[in-house]
Amino acid sequence: MSTAEALPADNPLATTSELPFRLPPFAEITLEHCREALLAGMADQRREVDALLACAEEPTFENTIVALERSGALLDRAWSVFGNLSSSVATPRLREIEREIAPLAAAHDDALRLDPALFARIDAVHAARETAGLDAEQARLVERYHLDFVLAGARLDGAGRARLGELNQQLSELSTTFGQNLQLATEAAAVRVADAAELDGLDEEEVAAAARAATDRGLEGYLLTLVLPTGQPVLAKLRGRELRRRVFEASVGRASAGEHDNRPVAERIARLRAERARLLGFATHADLVLADSTARTTAAVDAMLHAMVPASVANAEAEAEALREVAARDGVELAAWDWAFYSERVRAERYAVDTTALRSWFELDRVLVDGVFRAAELLYGFRFTPRPDLAGYHPDVRVWEVADADGAEVGLYLGDFFAREGKRGGAWMSSFVRQSRLLGTRPVVVNNLNVTRAPAGRPTLLTLDEVTTLFHEFGHALHGLSSAVTYPRFAGTAVPRDFVEFPSQVNEMWALWPEVLAHYARHADTGEPLPASVVQAIDAARLWGEGFGTLEYLAATLLDQAWHRLTPETEVGDPVEFERAALAGAGVASELVPPRYRTTYFQHVFAGGYSAGYYSYIWSEVLDADTVEWFKENGGLRRENGDAFRERLLAVGGSVDPLEAFRAVRGRDADPVPLLRRRGLAPVG
Repeated sequence: MSTAEALPADNPLATTSELPFRLPPFAEITLEHCREALLAGMADQRREVDALLACAEEPTFENTIVALERSGALLDRAWSVFGNLSSSVATPRLREIEREIAPLAAAHDDALRLDPALFARIDAVHAARETAGLDAEQARLVERYHLDFVLAGARLDGAGRARLGELNQQLSELSTTFGQNLQLATEAAAVRVADAAELDGLDEEEVAAAARAATDRGLEGYLLTLVLPTGQPVLAKLRGRELRRRVFEASVGRASAGEHDNRPVAERIARLRAERARLLGFATHADLVLADSTARTTAAVDAMLHAMVPASVANAEAEAEALREVAARDGVELAAWDWAFYSERVRAERYAVDTTALRSWFELDRVLVDGVFRAAELLYGFRFTPRPDLAGYHPDVRVWEVADADGAEVGLYLGDFFAREGKRGGAWMSSFVRQSRLLGTRPVVVNNLNVTRAPAGRPTLLTLDEVTTLFHEFGHALHGLSSAVTYPRFAGTAVPRDFVEFPSQVNEMWALWPEVLAHYARHADTGEPLPASVVQAIDAARLWGEGFGTLEYLAATLLDQAWHRLTPETEVGDPVEFERAALAGAGVASELVPPRYRTTYFQHVFAGGYSAGYYSYIWSEVLDADTVEWFKENGGLRRENGDAFRERLLAVGGSVDPLEAFRAVRGRDADPVPLLRRRGLAPVG
C-alpha cells in the first residue's frame, strides 16, 4: 500500500509538501490530520521494513542501511509537525493525542530495533564494512546504526526484548505525563497581583504585559507568569520583598503537589531507567547514556564536575557576602528570593550597569536582523529574506528564506519568539525538514523563545540574557542550516548530546562582539547607539554573578547525575529528601543558590533528551571557550574563519567523530583553561 493510499485523500501530510523547501502546509493541517498520519506512518514504515526483510539478496549497505534511511517518510513528516506543535501550541485535544500516541510510538520503535531479523542484516553489513568499498560517511553510518540497535537492546533474548518493550512504553507514557504536568502546573503557578502598586520596579511595558496575561485568562488585576528555570526574571526588578517571595516560592514549588505532582513521576522514571540500563548490561542509566557520548564514562564527567565545585562554592559565597552588605542597608536578611534583586544593585553600584535600562537598546527585531542575521552573513555569507507569503503554525511565527553568499538556496528559518498559553517554557531549536543529499531535502529549522510581547504599538525589548539566548539558539539553527551530508541520520544537530551545545555556545560570542553590537544595540526610541562607557561596564562586570551561575548549574547537573546513578535496588524515599541529600552529598547544597532546575520541573532530564546528560552544557563549554580563543587568534569575525568552522564542523553534522571535527578546526584537543578563566575559576592571565 502506498503512502497516499494509507491516508484519506484530503490529509495534507499524505504526500510531500509542494511549498518551498517542503515547508508543511500548516494552514491546511489539523490535529486529526496529525493523528491519522502518525498512525498510518508507523504502519507504513513497518511495511517498508518488512519488504526490506523479505529481500532474498545478501544484506548490503544499499539494500539494508540505505533502505532504512529512506523508510518512514510519512512518519517523519507527521512527527516533525506534531512534535513541534506539542511544544509550541499545545491544547487539551493535542495532549489527548500525545498521550494516545506516545506508547504506540515507543512500541513501534521497539518493534524495529528489537527485530532479530533486522538486526541480523545490520550486523552482517557491519561485519563486512571494511571490505565493502564504503566511503567514510557510509562506513560511519553503518557503525552508527549498529551502535543504535545494540544500545536499544537488539542483542537481548526474547524475554529481555519483551521486558524492554514494556519498560520503554511505560517510560514514554511517564515522560509525556511529566511534561504535561509541568506545563499545566507552570500555568497554574502564575502569581496573581491585585494592585499595580505591588509591581513597583517593573516598567510600564512589563506591567501592561502582566495585565494582558490576566485578561487572557479572564482574570482581574495582573498575572506574573513563570518561565522554566528556578530564577524568574522579575525577581531582579520587583521592589516588594513579599511579592518576590511569592514568585520564588511559586517557581520552586511547581509540580510538587496536588493534581500535577511530578514527584512520583520523576521517581518512577528514574527507577524504570535504572532497570532498563541493568537489562542492557550497564550499571546505571548514566553509564548507558555515556556509552554514546564524547565523555564516554561517568568517571570523566565526575572529574570535570567535582573539580569545579570548590571554586564555584567559594565564588558564590563571596558574592553572597557582597549581597548581604547591600541588603543590610534595607534591614533585610538575605534570602534566596532577594538574590537577583540585590545582585542587580551590586552590579549597578560596582560596574554602573543597569540591566533593566539596557533593555531599551535591545529591540527584538533589530537584535535579530541587525545582530544575529548580520553576524551570520559576515561570518558565513548567509542572507535572510522575509517570506510573509509562507505561513507558520501560529500567527506569531515568521519565515525567512536563507541563501548563501552566491545566492544559492540554503533553506528556511522560522522564528517563534513570544510566550503564550500552550507553549512550553524555555528556548529551543528544532527542525521541520532535515537536510539530506540522499532525499534531496534542504533544511527547514525553527527557533523558539519565550519573550514577553510588548503592548500594541510598542517594540518588544529584550534583556541582555534574552539577547544571549537568541544568539545561542540561532547557533543551533546555523548547525541545521549548514548541514551538507548525504544521510539524514547525520544532518545538522544529530551529534552526541554532549557535543550538540558546542556550536550554539560559540555563537553567543558574537552578541557582544564590537562590530556586531554596534550595529544592533540602538535605543528603541532615539536610535542612539549604546554608549561605549556602558559597553565597557558590561565587560568589566562579566565575572560578577559567575559564582551564582556556575553553582546553580552544577547543582542541577549533579542532581541529574544523582537520579540517574540509581540502581533498581536504591531506596529513594521522599523525592524531596532524595534531592536534598544528593545536593548535600555533592557539596552544592545552598539555601541561597537553589539548583537551576529542581526535580519536579527538570524538564530537560525527565521529559527531554538530556537524562544523565545535563552536564553537556559545561562539557561543550570547554570546547566553546577554546574555540572562542581560536576565533580571536585568527582575527575574529572574518569569512575565512566562518568558512573553516562551517565546512569542517557545522556542515559535517554527525558524519564524522565530533572531536575529530573539533580538531579539524582547532588543530589540537581542547584546552580547559579558557573555560576556567571565563567562569572565574582560574587566574586571568
